Amino acid sequence: MKVQIEKVFAMPASADVCWQFLQDIAAVGACMPGATITERLDDTHYKGTVTVKVGPATMSFRGDIEVRELDAATRTLRLIGKGSDTTGTSGASIDLTARVEAAEGGASNLVGKSDASVSGKAAAFGGRMMNSVADQVLKQFAANFAAQVESLKAPRAGAAPPASPPARHELNGLALFWAILKDWIRGLFSKQQG
Repeated sequence: MKVQIEKVFAMPASADVCWQFLQDIAAVGACMPGATITERLDDTHYKGTVTVKVGPATMSFRGDIEVRELDAATRTLRLIGKGSDTTGTSGASIDLTARVEAAEGGASNLVGKSDASVSGKAAAFGGRMMNSVADQVLKQFAANFAAQVESLKAPRAGAAPPASPPARHELNGLALFWAILKDWIRGLFSKQQG
């Protein structure tokens, strides 16, 4: 099962601040729900895990991440990730490109494009909902990323202290399912009213 997604997220910080943060692979990894960078092998190779919990069942993927491109001129990062679950019955891969663009008013946009594929039991279990799940995960990632770059902006007098690093939580499949269901229902009602 393959999924392609391209999204643009408004960020509350300048392009320079967002680019600075985007280059910190471990910090960016911590913004992804359920993901953890477990080891840095060198400047372009990492090991990591992604954990998904659906009710009482938990699925953990372990894999490798390679930084294929880190271009300061275009503020672009490209990562390739491949892994399998701990039982060896499912596999996943992603080709992710993230670019930071300047926006009006000193803000910026984070433009992301991903090609992801899942095979084995994970594809059979959640294949029909892959697009919706991927969309919800990206929304959570963007919210975490925005909170982190907000905390990196130059402090103003009376400003709150910088946010702490994002907490490492498992990706909760039931919470995702609820968000997907709400989006689906909202879509039904908007079609009926349109």
